[in-house]
Amino acid sequence: MPSLKTRFAPSPTGLLHFGNVRTALFNALLARKEGGTFLLRIEDTDQERSRAEYVQHLQEDLRWLGLDWQEGAGGEGAAGPYFQSRRSAVYEDYLQRLEHEGKVYPCFCSAAELAVSRKVQAATGKPPRYSGRCAHLKPDEAARKKQEGLPYTVRFRMPKGETIVFQDMVRGAQRFPSDDIGDFIIRRSDGTFAFFFVNAIDDAVMGVTHVLRGEDHLTNSPRQIALLQALDLPVPGYGHISLIVDPKGAPLSKRSGSMSVQELREIGYFPDAVNNYLARLGHTYGASGLLGLDQLAALFDIANLGRAPARYDRTQLDYWQTQAVLAAAPDFLARWMWDAVREFVPEGESRAFATAVRDNVLFPHDAKIWAEAVYADALPLSPEARAVLDNAAPAFFRQAAELLTPEMDFKVFADRVKAATGAQGKGLFLPLRAALTGQTFGPEMPRLFPLMGFERARRRLSEHVLSTDID
Repeated sequence: MPSLKTRFAPSPTGLLHFGNVRTALFNALLARKEGGTFLLRIEDTDQERSRAEYVQHLQEDLRWLGLDWQEGAGGEGAAGPYFQSRRSAVYEDYLQRLEHEGKVYPCFCSAAELAVSRKVQAATGKPPRYSGRCAHLKPDEAARKKQEGLPYTVRFRMPKGETIVFQDMVRGAQRFPSDDIGDFIIRRSDGTFAFFFVNAIDDAVMGVTHVLRGEDHLTNSPRQIALLQALDLPVPGYGHISLIVDPKGAPLSKRSGSMSVQELREIGYFPDAVNNYLARLGHTYGASGLLGLDQLAALFDIANLGRAPARYDRTQLDYWQTQAVLAAAPDFLARWMWDAVREFVPEGESRAFATAVRDNVLFPHDAKIWAEAVYADALPLSPEARAVLDNAAPAFFRQAAELLTPEMDFKVFADRVKAATGAQGKGLFLPLRAALTGQTFGPEMPRLFPLMGFERARRRLSEHVLSTDID
């Protein structure tokens, strides 16, 4: 029995988004769980829209997420090349086999004729499928039309009066009457091959055993199964996963909040956050905590893939980002936020600063607020902090500044200010936080206070002595 092999087969016509990267994740998790192979194939037959830079971006995105492939584009393997644009000879060979056995035929019907046929079928309540008009052309007649230079496609002769049956790994038993499908195009009039054909051929000859893909491909499966059976090639197991929709139930799009993986990286999302969110989008896990890829793979189960549409929820993605930030190692966290805070934070204190503020940071730009709050010479004040300072007693900051001494920790300092001024609770801690950080919320003051240093803290308190006296 061949070892399990899954694949991800994107078209490089744009950046990776939630829908297609979740497909990659599920296939990678299944392969990892079973000790199998995850293959990357580039389906770049659309020459007008395919771009080399998109190939590079999608490979970078997959590696960033930890979804390394063991075979395929960039890594190669015995079944290459792994770019469909370089596999024309393979497709021609299999097409010739079908032609030799009379399982395909040339179709000279024009686009206008096909459109009229579809309108007639729709008017009579019939499913839109090819009428079979050219299926019975005699060889000499077909040859004459070719000699005249008439454009033609190549259609596969779908078996008549049969039912294509297969067990979908996600949706159970599937049955498709072949007569409802009709003969379909496998090569276009411009000589390019159709998705049905090349996708099925590649899966078979590359040894792919399991295909998890979107439910929008469900009706492609009977066509591809018929093709593979006609060529006596192995048929992979198909599983059609639910599509991702926006909160209103419409297909997820950039307009409704979908972001590319590249955008997620640039914003500052952690790979673990994206993986944990997507792994649970249409798949249930018993474990509720943040999981690494090995753990996600170990608990991945095709039986837990849902059939209902999976609803995208940005708040859930941000929840997993929070968990990833809290779980990150201090050195990693410091590197992650460094570009955003380097203007203020001394390099030698980056690790301590990252540890101090992690509870209040979702993305690197959030850390900049606290970098200014700790290190800025001119402290920006939020409106809320200004209101607290304006309502503080004039003598409060003078006494606080006088009581502060070098090496004093915040708890001791706050206790002394409390004893001297009689302030307590919010009346004590809010004015101190507002004066020292310019904010009325944030990381715990005992963590920020040592980073601020004696001279800076005393100067900030003294500035408010002056402002309250003037007021």
